[in-house]
Amino acid sequence: MVTMKLGSKPDIFVLEGLTWRSMTELDSDVVVEVGEMSFYLHKFPLLSRSGVLQRLISEYHPSPDDGGMCTLQLDDIPGGAKAFELAARFCYDVKMELNALNVVSLRCAAEYLGMTDDYAEGNLIAQAESFLADVLANWKDCIKALETCEAVLQAAEDLHIVSRCITALASKACASDAAAWSAHHGAAPHKSASLDRDALWNGIGTGDTPRAGSAAADWWYEDVSFLSLPMFKRLVQAMEAKSMRAESIAGAIMFYAGRLLPGLKRTASFSNATSNAGSRSVTPSASGGGASEGDQRYFLEEIVALLPAKKGVASTRFLLGLLRTAMLLHASPLCRENLERRIGAQLEDACLEDLLVPNLGYTVETLYDIDCVQRILDYFMSSTDGGLGTGYTSPAALVAEDQGSQMGLGAPMQAAATPPALSPIAMVSKLMDGYLAEVAPDANLKLPKFQALAAVVPDYARPVDDGIYRAMDIYLKSHPWLSESEREQLCRLMNCQKLSLEACTHAAQNERLPLRVVVQVLFFEQLRLRTSIAGWFFVSDNGANDGAHPHLPGNNAGAIVLKGSNAADSSQDEAVVVTPEGKGSEGMTDVKARVSELEKECMSMKQEIRRIGKPRRSWSLLTRKCGFGAKVQQAQPAMSGK
Repeated sequence: MVTMKLGSKPDIFVLEGLTWRSMTELDSDVVVEVGEMSFYLHKFPLLSRSGVLQRLISEYHPSPDDGGMCTLQLDDIPGGAKAFELAARFCYDVKMELNALNVVSLRCAAEYLGMTDDYAEGNLIAQAESFLADVLANWKDCIKALETCEAVLQAAEDLHIVSRCITALASKACASDAAAWSAHHGAAPHKSASLDRDALWNGIGTGDTPRAGSAAADWWYEDVSFLSLPMFKRLVQAMEAKSMRAESIAGAIMFYAGRLLPGLKRTASFSNATSNAGSRSVTPSASGGGASEGDQRYFLEEIVALLPAKKGVASTRFLLGLLRTAMLLHASPLCRENLERRIGAQLEDACLEDLLVPNLGYTVETLYDIDCVQRILDYFMSSTDGGLGTGYTSPAALVAEDQGSQMGLGAPMQAAATPPALSPIAMVSKLMDGYLAEVAPDANLKLPKFQALAAVVPDYARPVDDGIYRAMDIYLKSHPWLSESEREQLCRLMNCQKLSLEACTHAAQNERLPLRVVVQVLFFEQLRLRTSIAGWFFVSDNGANDGAHPHLPGNNAGAIVLKGSNAADSSQDEAVVVTPEGKGSEGMTDVKARVSELEKECMSMKQEIRRIGKPRRSWSLLTRKCGFGAKVQQAQPAMSGK
């Protein structure tokens, strides 16, 4: 901390209770009262330095009760008794020390007392201004000076001390941020006079301001987090005016919010929500600090308004934490809508744990706030980066592309390709499938609400439907009272063509599914098998016509050919053994016979389904006819978690 020593005489002031006395040979002839403190002083030192005291003393008319003592009232002096004590010491030329903690109040008191150079050269105003310039040049001292402005805010505003401190801090932070960004991107850091001012001649820093080239860009976050909200808000606005990066501003705001709103921690807000869901009250311990609910609400709404509008500068986890706290504190609908829109714009970055927002509505039907998540998902689908702007092709284009790649021997039933696994829409579809699985066990979750949330994500956004199938299965297990028609409505959310072999095997034995859905699963599995067999024929015919497969080395004996390159699911690729010429005819005959048998069984299945009155009576018959008995036993351990 920088300091400045003034005065040359030894200390002559003595405190006696609430009275300061100057211990000199002369008796005091003036009493200055500042609040509860009284100062017994002498007129001459005061008259020679202060224009205000000179005027007050000259205008004073003593009364008989005063005993000839001049009594002055200075209750409204900025900084109070402490500031006047320092000003009195300066008038007496007593040794004193200026620092960042007292210079602001002393400067305001000097202005109030009119201690200009018109009364004495090098008066207190000039001395305080000179030292204040040194304070503004030092980061930590400038922070301390800005904090002390709160006590004398009006006077500090009139003297532009607050704006000068904020401008100095914003300039230093912006210069450091620009230098750190340039260094991170390989460019030579721009030297800043304000940063180099705290370095010694041999390059050793004083520690007051971190060097831009060696310090992280967030070194100033903690320092500004101790400012009051109005000061912090003005500092952020000054940084924005100086074109600081939105990422750095958002980082400072997130750090500040973490200190100001400890309720952002998920455990605190969730525990408070579960314990106070019926009482509608917020305890100070849950909200953090000792602020009231109204103060916490005001802080949160101001912080949300301060966040830069740029997408991605604030983490999705932080935004979801703000949203939980906003619900906990009953923030304004505009504040909550703002947060939901921000979260929706970057929903692909969210994790499942943070998305489980507790239900804090007045009519608590479900454990988690399903409506809030659906609004967020709707914002994602309607945002610039949602819907068709997420990097995947529209369904019509996908169908056209798929038709162009189909082969005459039988095309896959999956009509449209799926988006890349790392595209935003694919990541959100996986996230929502996990969310549906988490909320599905809630017995109070109504079927229409579950369907509505699941239907927001389009079918072509899911690479596979195993996730939605798992969520549906959990919901059916937790809601056994659903009718057959309701079960069929629920299962329409799932595309049987996009289930993996493991999921198909599990669905084939799942007694909670409607029979119609099970038949669809079996039908598509049979169709996959038929397509695979057709692929075998294609490979075998080429081998017979060419005499040797072009990709097989040597005499082709025992060689392996991968089939299924034209199949719907690349995971179904298997190896086909191509035997030497003349040895595979018997195997091909058996395959043709098996295909014919499967076609007959399929026709008989359709006839039996029409005759069945109650669906469950044909369960074992269907599974036996399709040969799923062995598959089911093998897949049970693998699908036990579904």
